[in-house]
Amino acid sequence: MLRFSRTKIIATLAVILIGLSLAVPSFFPADSRKAFMAALPGWFPSWIIPQRAIVLGLDLQGGSQLLLEVDQNELIASQAKALRDDVRRILQQESVRAEGGIQLLQRGVQLRVPDAAARAKVLPKLQELSQPISNPLVGQTGGRTVEIVDQPDGPIRLTLTDAGVNERTRRAVSQGIEVIRRRLDSTGTTEPSIQQQGADRILIQVPGEQNPERLEKLLGSTAKLEFRMLADSPSGDVDLLPSKDEKGAKVPVERRVMADGGDLTDAQPAFDQQTHEPMVSFKFNLKGAQRFGQATSENVGRRMAIVLDNEVVSAPVIRSAITGGNGQITGNFTVQQANDLSVLLRAGALPAKFTVVERRVVGPGLGRDSIEAGKLATLVAAVLVIGFMFLTYGTFGFIANIALIVHVGLILGLMSVLEATMTLPGIAGIVLTIGTAVDSNVLIYERMREESRAGRSLISALQAGFDRAFATIIDSNSTMAIAALILFFLGSGPVKGFAVVFILGILTTVITAVTLTRMMIAVWYTTFRPKALPF
Repeated sequence: MLRFSRTKIIATLAVILIGLSLAVPSFFPADSRKAFMAALPGWFPSWIIPQRAIVLGLDLQGGSQLLLEVDQNELIASQAKALRDDVRRILQQESVRAEGGIQLLQRGVQLRVPDAAARAKVLPKLQELSQPISNPLVGQTGGRTVEIVDQPDGPIRLTLTDAGVNERTRRAVSQGIEVIRRRLDSTGTTEPSIQQQGADRILIQVPGEQNPERLEKLLGSTAKLEFRMLADSPSGDVDLLPSKDEKGAKVPVERRVMADGGDLTDAQPAFDQQTHEPMVSFKFNLKGAQRFGQATSENVGRRMAIVLDNEVVSAPVIRSAITGGNGQITGNFTVQQANDLSVLLRAGALPAKFTVVERRVVGPGLGRDSIEAGKLATLVAAVLVIGFMFLTYGTFGFIANIALIVHVGLILGLMSVLEATMTLPGIAGIVLTIGTAVDSNVLIYERMREESRAGRSLISALQAGFDRAFATIIDSNSTMAIAALILFFLGSGPVKGFAVVFILGILTTVITAVTLTRMMIAVWYTTFRPKALPF
C-alpha cells in the first residue's frame, strides 16, 4: 500500500502544482499581474500564468448595497388597468356595450350592463378573468386573483383580491431578481449578490462598485419600451406623455401599442452615421418584426413615438415600411446612456416598479480592517496547528504541515477557477478547514501508534494506519459535507459563502491528508528505511 508508481507520483504532483499555480494571482494586485504579463517575452505562452484571482466580497473590498422594494400601489394600478383592458376585450368580442363605459376603480373596475341577455352572455367570460392561486409547495390554495360581484340591476364589479396582489408581488420579486441579474451580468459586474429579503424586497450587493448612483439608475429603471403612434390631438384613447427632448412638454400618444420591448432579441449601442451621435440599435424576433413591419407600413408619413418608461424619447417620421425587424433609437444620448439603455433592453423590463428604500456604500477602510483581522486569525490558527503537529509527531508532523499548506493553496486555487467570492465568513471557513484537515492526519498517526504498540512491524503499522483510518476519515468528512451542502442550498449571503469554502476544504482534505501524506511517508520510508515510528 505504500508503493507508488512513478506515473502516479508525477500525476499527483502535477495536479497539486496546477492547483497551487491557480492560487498565485490572488496574492498579487491586479496592476502587478498585468505588469508581470507585459514583461514576459512574446514567445512565452500566457496560459501558463493564470490570470484569475479570487474575488473579494463586499465586506472585504467595499462596494454598494441597494435594497429595492416593489411599489405595490403602482403594481395594483397597473393590474387594474390590465383588468380594464381584458374587460374591454371581452365586451368587444361578445358585441356587448357597457352603459357609461368601464369605470376604473382603485383596485379594479366596474361596469353596467342593463340588458339581462347581454349580462348573462358576458358574465361567464368575466368569471374566467378570476384565476385560482397556487403555491409551488401545496398546490392550489383556494384563493382567486379577482373577486367578481354581480349586483341585480346594479353594476358588475371586479376587484383585485389581497391574495392575488400578494401572489403578483411574489412573482414580480422572483422575476425582478432574474432581470437584475441579467442587467448586472451584461455590465461585467463581478460576483454580485442578489437575494430576496422579505416578501416584497430585493437586496443587491455589488463588490467594488464605486458609482452607486449609476447602479441605482440601472436597477431602478423598469425599461418598459413601447412603440406607439403620435396622436393628432388629445382624445379619449390618448395619453399625454412627457417628452425627453422638450422639458416640461406633453406629447399626445395613442394608447394602442404597436410593438414593445418584449419582442426584442438584441440591443447594442452604436453611432448615427450622419450625426455621429450615440444611439441604440435593436432587433426584433419574428413576431415583433411582423408587428413592427405592419405598423410602419400602415402609418407611412406619420410620426411613431418611441416610449421608454412612459417618456417619449424620440418621435421619428415613418418614411417607409420597416420590414427587416431592425431599428434605431435616438434621443440625444451620451455614450454612457446609450450603453446603459442597451443593457436594460437586452435584459428585459422589470415586471413592476421598484423603489430604492435603502442605499449603503461600504468603503474600503472596513474591508482593509476585515482583511487584516482575517489574516491575523488565519496566521494564528496556522502557527498553533503547525506547532502542535510538529511537537507531537516530529517528522510525520512536518509532513502533515506540508500537506496542510498544500491544502490551503488548493482551496484558493479552486476558488479562483470557480470565480467564487471570498468573504469574511469564507476566511472563517478556511480557518475551520485547517483544523479538520490535520484531524485526518491525527487519526492516521494515532492508528499507526496503536498498531505499533500491538507488536506490528513498522511497514505493517504504516499500512494499517492508512487502511483502518481511511473509513473513519471518509465518514467524518461525509457528514460534514452533508451539513455544508444543507447550508449552501438553504442559506444565503454570508452563510452560503462559508459553505462554499467549507465544501472545497473537505474535497481537498481527502487529497492532501490521504494521498499526499501517504506518498510523502512512502518516500520517507523507502529513502531512510527506519526501524520505528519517528514519534
